[in-house]
Amino acid sequence: MAIKKPSLAPYFAFFQLLFYANPTWLDKLLICTGAVFAIAAGVPFPLIGIVFGQLVDNINDATCNNRNGTGSTGDMSSINEKVLLLVYIAIASFACIYIHLVCWNIASQRLAQRIRDRYLRNLLRQDLAFFDNLQSGEVSSRLNGDISAIEGGTGEKFGVALTCISFCVTAYIVGFIKNAELAGMLVSLIPAFLLMAVIGGHYVGKYTVSLGGYFGSASALASEALSNIGLVHALGANERLEKKFRDHLGNARHAGIRKALAAAVMAGLLYFIAFSASALGYWQGSKRIADTVDGRGNDTIGEIYTVTFILLDGAIVLSQIAPMLPLFGGAISAFGRLRKDIETQPTIDNTSTAAEKPSAVDGKITFRNVEFTYPSRPDHPVLNGISIDCEAGKLTAIVGLSGSGKSTIASLISRFYDPLAGDIFLDGCNIKDVNVKSLRGFISLVPQEPSLLDRSILENIALGLVNSPAHSHFEKILLSNTLANLTKDVRNGEDLTNAAEKAGPEVAEILRLVQHAADLADVAVFIDRLEFGFATLVGSSGSLVSGGQKQRVALARALVRDPRVLILDEATAALDSASEQRIQAAIDRASQGRTVISIAHRLSTIRNASKIIVMKKGDIIEQGTHDELLALDGSYADMIRLQTVKVSDDGASSSRTSLNDDEIDLVKNEHSTSAVADTDVLPAKPEDKPEPSKGVNGEIVAKSISKTMGPMIRPYLLLLLVAFLGALIVGGQYSASGLLFGNVMGVMSPCNPSDYIRSQGALLAGMWFMVACVAFLANFTSWATFGLISERLIYKVRVLSMRSLLQQPLQWHESEGRSPNQLLEYITKDGNSLAGFSGSIVGTLFSVVVNFIAAIILSHIVAWRIAIVCLVIVPLLLGAGYMQLRAIGKFTVKHAGAFSSSIGVTIEAVANIRTVHALSIEEEIIQTYRRSLVAPRKEMVKQSFKTNIWLAIANSCGSFIYAFAYWWGSKNIIEGRYDQTAFFIILISMLLSAQLWGQLFTLAPELSKAKGAISRICGVVDLGDDPSGAASGRSSLDLDPIDKEKRDVEALADSSTPAVLGGGARVVFKDVQFSYPARPGVPVLTSLSLSIQPGQFCALVGPSGAGKSTVLALLERFYSPSAGSISINGVDISHKHGASFRDDIAYVPQNNVLFQGSIKFNIALGARPGHEPSDAEIQEACELANIHQTIVELPQGYDTECGANGSQLSGGQRQRLSIARALVRKPKLLLLDESTSALDAESEKALELGLERAVKGHGVTVIAIAHRLRTIARADVIFMVDGGKVVDQGRHEELVQRSEGYRINALHQMLG
Repeated sequence: MAIKKPSLAPYFAFFQLLFYANPTWLDKLLICTGAVFAIAAGVPFPLIGIVFGQLVDNINDATCNNRNGTGSTGDMSSINEKVLLLVYIAIASFACIYIHLVCWNIASQRLAQRIRDRYLRNLLRQDLAFFDNLQSGEVSSRLNGDISAIEGGTGEKFGVALTCISFCVTAYIVGFIKNAELAGMLVSLIPAFLLMAVIGGHYVGKYTVSLGGYFGSASALASEALSNIGLVHALGANERLEKKFRDHLGNARHAGIRKALAAAVMAGLLYFIAFSASALGYWQGSKRIADTVDGRGNDTIGEIYTVTFILLDGAIVLSQIAPMLPLFGGAISAFGRLRKDIETQPTIDNTSTAAEKPSAVDGKITFRNVEFTYPSRPDHPVLNGISIDCEAGKLTAIVGLSGSGKSTIASLISRFYDPLAGDIFLDGCNIKDVNVKSLRGFISLVPQEPSLLDRSILENIALGLVNSPAHSHFEKILLSNTLANLTKDVRNGEDLTNAAEKAGPEVAEILRLVQHAADLADVAVFIDRLEFGFATLVGSSGSLVSGGQKQRVALARALVRDPRVLILDEATAALDSASEQRIQAAIDRASQGRTVISIAHRLSTIRNASKIIVMKKGDIIEQGTHDELLALDGSYADMIRLQTVKVSDDGASSSRTSLNDDEIDLVKNEHSTSAVADTDVLPAKPEDKPEPSKGVNGEIVAKSISKTMGPMIRPYLLLLLVAFLGALIVGGQYSASGLLFGNVMGVMSPCNPSDYIRSQGALLAGMWFMVACVAFLANFTSWATFGLISERLIYKVRVLSMRSLLQQPLQWHESEGRSPNQLLEYITKDGNSLAGFSGSIVGTLFSVVVNFIAAIILSHIVAWRIAIVCLVIVPLLLGAGYMQLRAIGKFTVKHAGAFSSSIGVTIEAVANIRTVHALSIEEEIIQTYRRSLVAPRKEMVKQSFKTNIWLAIANSCGSFIYAFAYWWGSKNIIEGRYDQTAFFIILISMLLSAQLWGQLFTLAPELSKAKGAISRICGVVDLGDDPSGAASGRSSLDLDPIDKEKRDVEALADSSTPAVLGGGARVVFKDVQFSYPARPGVPVLTSLSLSIQPGQFCALVGPSGAGKSTVLALLERFYSPSAGSISINGVDISHKHGASFRDDIAYVPQNNVLFQGSIKFNIALGARPGHEPSDAEIQEACELANIHQTIVELPQGYDTECGANGSQLSGGQRQRLSIARALVRKPKLLLLDESTSALDAESEKALELGLERAVKGHGVTVIAIAHRLRTIARADVIFMVDGGKVVDQGRHEELVQRSEGYRINALHQMLG
């Protein structure tokens, strides 16, 4: 009984699944109708069996009459009546089949839709603690893989399974009525089949679940890598990430192979049991008939035929459920995974309507003895019983070391988490008693790393109005797609104001509010420079706008709702001083009469605060006004001193950079030589490269599938041979059974003597048993080897797709509307379709084809007159199947885009879940998601009605064809051309085969899915075969000069160990022009030239959006400039093959991305490709970046998990890890993009010393983008970038004297 346990629970789960997620009356009706008609569809066939039995008796009589020479026409007329009866039954079965297919098809699509909806809705309800433990790719694999598994397992295939079961039951009922004794013997079939299905299903299910788990981790990793492709390139981390990806997939492959073996045993047993039962039935039957001939009984051959035929057919049909069992098992385990997430109850439910909803608040915030630790790291306290009072309508500032718990305070006020102990009050009311949504309606949070959604700037800012109590009357418009359509019209050339007026007064009002907020947040400065102004799309998570622009849009989004409480977490970190000053003034204006809590590291921004709170490691160490704290001369005063810029500091750092005259000459010469060298090289165009042909919507389609797949399959040729050999024998088993069956019928004819019947019956039964044994081996071999090959191939294909996607330059990833989610689908969704298709299905297809050919040849040898007429009918069967295949194929192509964009919406919402919660836009996300699916849903219903006609024809054709065959066969027998042996051989071998060919088309959807998937996957893999073309602009013909250049650079690279002095890089930009591929009409750099000497520390300053980060991106060659040249150590990188030059460059990007994995793994990603850093090197880099101490204090030290996107660490910790990751490479050129924006003064100072140690000893060239004057003042040369070119350069003292813009900046940050 132990085995029964796993078997019953899944069946209950399955019925729960069918009626899950509040089905409407229509859903219930569809399921019930589907079930009734599916069961009804199983009844006709056993009835046909009875008619067949009578026909057999008639035909036998006819044969006997022929032998005795007494022909009769009476036989023919009784045969005709029965044939007509067959036709009527066939028509009924067509109707039942069609109705049940359509019902199940529509029901399963509606179910998938409801579950998607429910899953997303509940996902957005969860609190942040839930997301801290969620891997980023998990949502995509739930929505892609699991939901399609549910759709596959509850659709028409379930209807077909019900039909099979009802068929089997009816068959037994008929069998017992006809001949109870024989039927009783054959009952043993059922437990045999059930045991096989239950035990086999248990193992298949078990391995499916573990496979899903491993694959989820792999796709999470892929999702992170594809979302941060620029960083992956800069780190050269392709191979390291790919290795981790391979490990996960290797585990999945292992589980997959075991699953295939379990399925193979099931398939083998199925045929073994069926054929053994035939042996038993006909052996017993022959004894009975012999008794009847001897006059001891009244069994006719027709009865024995009916019983054995329908019971065996019943068992075979029941076994057709076996290939579907993995589908149902898959659906149940997918449902289990989804259900776990759907039924997780959040501790802080942001969508609940309970608790009190204050209509207005003053904004006084009080913390009383608040203690807190993050749920994911329970043994690492963040706040130790702090108490704070933030007065209503005043500015309270919080400063302190990074990681001291400042941002945590912001999260607690917004109630992203609840404190472990202590209370937080808003206007004296505990915030746990206030409705979460209305609480967040009064608060606006501008986070440390602002995230935007993939929409236009107008829509992003307007999201701030969604949960605003004062603007609740706009809710209907904000939740609909009015604004999306408005911005679309503007991008098509309409004027924004006119279009808004046309859309109605409320839309115009929203536009006015957005423009007002944009003015406050200084967005207006850059909005006019963008091609479509407010209608400009910001790209996925805001990737198409600069960091400073993103921050301003986020600020506008916070101000648009006119909040009572405004929380600024480092809100101006990514801005230059001039913008910061403007925004600071705007915030001062905007914060009149509201509570503002500002977390800042730039102390110049908070000197007017009514109270400044200084924190350290979760405790408050000082509080007071600016002047009081200065008077205390404690921590705060130290920070102020650290951030004050005094020129006297500077003498020390400048000593190393006084250029002598020779060097200046060198620079001049270099200018002229590079100009000469540059003229003969045309600017490279990225279009030169041969690319796989494009499908719709930037989709990648392979040119030649065979060329790509051929080399992958080659190692498995021997295994393939074995697999096809097995499938060959499987294909022959039906024809063999046909031969045996025909002979049995001939032997059992009552005209024969009884001893002959007994001896021949025993012989033939023995042969049946032999066929059973062969069938077991053949099926097992074919399924197991195909499964093995398929798992190995899919592993290869996925690894290669991943490798090839990671190799493509950033430019490729951002062009043609590609998004990380769409690319991830090549690995998850297409891999899944390929997996579904490749294993057992190839074997089944092949054996069906073999069977087809064998049957035709055999029938023509035995009785060509009957065979030829039967053959005419076969094309009807195949035609119906083909039509269905075509109809399905067209639909999938048409709507693939909509489905992937809808999944994009959800993945984006999860990635930016803080923003979604803070703005309470959960409902808006769900509406957007639903809108993206409206069109395909309507289409799907139409589709179901159309496609299933063909499937129903294919499935019910059998009966018409049998009727026709019997009529024609019996005609021939009565005319005396053939005997019944010949007729029955043909009947079984051809017509049973014809049924199988019909079944072949049930696999049609899998086939059409796989065909598209293979072509897309091969397209992706092909990209990887061409790294030269992919990563650079030159065509591959002129390799000679490049080879020389490459050797040159390699020589340079190898000779330089970091210890060599003068190991820095010389960087020269010459008249560089550039615009981003996603916005070709907007020039970012107009004509930028600059020259940096080895070992210099140079700073880039200028307003945000001026093109500073672009300079670093071009140095890493994420993009190629459209004109001009960029050279590092005299080598023009924009025309160079390969990316080996990146090995000497370390890059710290503006947003510090960490990957899922331990801290150690993350830092090791920064090491040079091919070099595995030792623990000592990692530790050294961490000490330089001033994070070693923090890491050691964490419970697991260097093995602490960073969480998805590093969510387990504070902004400052992430930033320092990011710097440590860069330093572990020991680079010659260090690129820092705002690398200290998230740090407090003390950490910044320590980090500076570390950088100085790292840089000075090895003469590293540093290019830093900085807005903090302290960092800038130490630079050897400062380049002021504005409008895409360098407008001024020099040292701090020189620029203060001669540049008005620079001086304003400097004065603004002087605190002393």
